[in-house]
Amino acid sequence: MKKNQKKMLIRIISSAVLTVICMICGRFISAWYVMLLLYMIPYLIAGYDVLKKAGHGIRNRQVFDENFLMSIATLGAIFVGVSNALGGGEGDYLEAVAVMLLYQTGELFQSIAVGRSRKNISSLMDIRPDYANIEDENKKLVRVDPDEVEIGSIIIVNPGEKIPLDGIVREGSSALNTAALTGESVPMDVSEGSRVLSGCINLSGVLKIETTSDFEESTASKILELVENAASRKSRSENFISKFAKYYTPIVCFSALALAVLPPVFLALTGSDPAIFTWIYRACTFLVISCPCAVVISIPLSFFAGLGGAGSKGILIKGSNFLETLSKVRYVVFDKTGTLTCGTFEVTAVHHTPLAAEELLRLTAHLEGHSSHPIAMSIKKAYKKEPDLSLVKDIKEISGKGICGTVDGRSIAAGNASLMQDLGIEYRDCHHTGTIIHVALDGSYAGHIVISDTIKSGSRDAILELKKAGIKKTVMLTGDSEKTARFVAEEVGIDEYHADLLPDEKVQKVEEILKTKGAKEKLAFAGDGINDAPVLSISDIGIAMGALGSDAAIEAADVVLMDDDPKKIAKAIRIAKKCLRIVHENLIFSISIKVLCLILGAFGLANMWIAILADVGVMILAVLNAIRALFVKEV
Repeated sequence: MKKNQKKMLIRIISSAVLTVICMICGRFISAWYVMLLLYMIPYLIAGYDVLKKAGHGIRNRQVFDENFLMSIATLGAIFVGVSNALGGGEGDYLEAVAVMLLYQTGELFQSIAVGRSRKNISSLMDIRPDYANIEDENKKLVRVDPDEVEIGSIIIVNPGEKIPLDGIVREGSSALNTAALTGESVPMDVSEGSRVLSGCINLSGVLKIETTSDFEESTASKILELVENAASRKSRSENFISKFAKYYTPIVCFSALALAVLPPVFLALTGSDPAIFTWIYRACTFLVISCPCAVVISIPLSFFAGLGGAGSKGILIKGSNFLETLSKVRYVVFDKTGTLTCGTFEVTAVHHTPLAAEELLRLTAHLEGHSSHPIAMSIKKAYKKEPDLSLVKDIKEISGKGICGTVDGRSIAAGNASLMQDLGIEYRDCHHTGTIIHVALDGSYAGHIVISDTIKSGSRDAILELKKAGIKKTVMLTGDSEKTARFVAEEVGIDEYHADLLPDEKVQKVEEILKTKGAKEKLAFAGDGINDAPVLSISDIGIAMGALGSDAAIEAADVVLMDDDPKKIAKAIRIAKKCLRIVHENLIFSISIKVLCLILGAFGLANMWIAILADVGVMILAVLNAIRALFVKEV
């Protein structure tokens, strides 16, 4: 509990104890003004800040808020009590004090609930590194600001320290706690050559890391930026509540004024007893009931809790508007490589070549020497040597098809079947499943290289979970061959797939699906590559497999999965649906109780006690319901 919350709790307890003392004193003291002074002590202890905020609002011409409503209602109740005492009746001030006391109790509950949901998101803020260790000229460790470390520098991370910048381990081995990034508690082992991300905590050995990004572009900074910007993107429900509160509060204030004035005037004109104080009391009760705290507080809190619950599981949703859209997703479109498959390609065979397999790999590895594409990297890895790029000339990449050039004075082309067709070279198909790289040498077919990508262990379960979450259709788009696409689709249970697609053709396919779906149905696209950014942008919801994905995909996406686990797509949808269900429950429950009690109050069938139940009681129940969005069930 925070310091200000502890102070509020002490005020509430003190006020409650003094109220009980006042009730006991009321049995022995008959002077109304003495009792008024006694009751004003717990009243002011509990509610002085409410009165102060109401005063500030009046001075700043921002009158109509819950502080104004509570101040007018409780002061009105005190006025009714004084009037009754002056008229020879019994002055009752207990209700006014109790209303203020219970209102502050509700505010305390709300503060604690918000703090709890904020804690989940704030835990992500703990990934911000405070310093980086570098060696000076004397080989001594010096702490510097991470902002000052340049790309390519060597930093030292000791056990127990956060990794301040993204980089590659150049010396040492250790286990890393990645929970703040991925939501997973299992440590990740790293050694020389491993890529590491800022925000992870080094658990064991000393690591020497060569930085690959500056601080502003590091993973930790990007995550913090996403989290900090999430609150500014409001859902339709939250925007409705903002407009609702803007018009609702003045309406109920003037309605309460009309209730206090019009019936007594009408009764006086008809010759009946105007019962002025009775109608003022009803108007005060009406004001307490009408306070929109339950709706205004619980709806944003529900979304905030939903974002926090998702964040604790390594699912970053960039705003409550995306959370709301995610709950309506009925179509999920996947990229294949790196999303449903591991994206770790390996050369598994070399077929139909008149050359030695090693020679074909050598020539192709040199041709692909400048490329960082996973296919190219796998060929270079299979070659097991560093290509001599001085032997390579006239490189020409053909988008979505392959690459041509000259290696060691020989003309060479490597790519898919479409490239061979464009070059007019007769090629041989392969019965193996995988990516087939056909190679032509000096205008003649030189064989093909089979490169396989393994399916992620959780991909099949991910599709099953999506079906359980209410997804109508799953689609896979890939630039890979028909054979490979069919194999992956059948293995994981995808409903529909499209193969041999160029980046712009992926966009066209998504646009076609967008046209056929229902107006209220939403489409999500999940991908991780740079070529997925356009599709992520046009989808209703773009989901980036973030931890190992490209910066462009993360920027274009609305949801980022920090550990590339496709099962978390279904989890994100379940979180969104649960959050929206809670929002609707709170809206219906709060407004229904309000309307019922307002009618009862207007006809004198509800006193201040029922009023406070309608206000604070409903608010507490709505807030407690809202924080359920924090708790995420495991699949």
